[in-house]
Amino acid sequence: MEKIASFTVDHLRLNRGVYVSRIDNFEGQTITSFDLRMTKPNFEPVMNTAEIHTIEHLGATFLRNHPEFAKKTVYFGPMGCRTGFYMLISGEYSSRQILPLVIEMFAFIRDFEGEVPGAAAKDCGNYLDMNLPMAKFLANRYLNETLLVATDENLIYPK
Repeated sequence: MEKIASFTVDHLRLNRGVYVSRIDNFEGQTITSFDLRMTKPNFEPVMNTAEIHTIEHLGATFLRNHPEFAKKTVYFGPMGCRTGFYMLISGEYSSRQILPLVIEMFAFIRDFEGEVPGAAAKDCGNYLDMNLPMAKFLANRYLNETLLVATDENLIYPK
């Protein structure tokens, strides 16, 4: 069986960043899948489920309410390896083009105060598994150490 494309990326050379994972055409619609890598795979500790879950709720809420990208957002959710998130956007975009949106989203997460949207038993299947302070810490680290200082090493998959 052939490896899927994401398993062919050299995770030993992959840095934190925003990468185009793939560009697909689905029933005439172009969809760009982004790899939002928040930790350096196999070098840094992975994120715990509570902060991933919190970032998922806040990120999805942000994207689904964004004035430009609400109707273009197909999906936002965590990677199974717990090193980042996938964000699928309708249309064809480069990492550099989408970087301002990702910066805006993680600033929203870093600055969020109050009850996490959807963190209630009637709204979520595991609503107690949330950690807003740690989600804010990780969002701030991703912003300051990766997104706001991004170079090609953070925007283009290593060869």
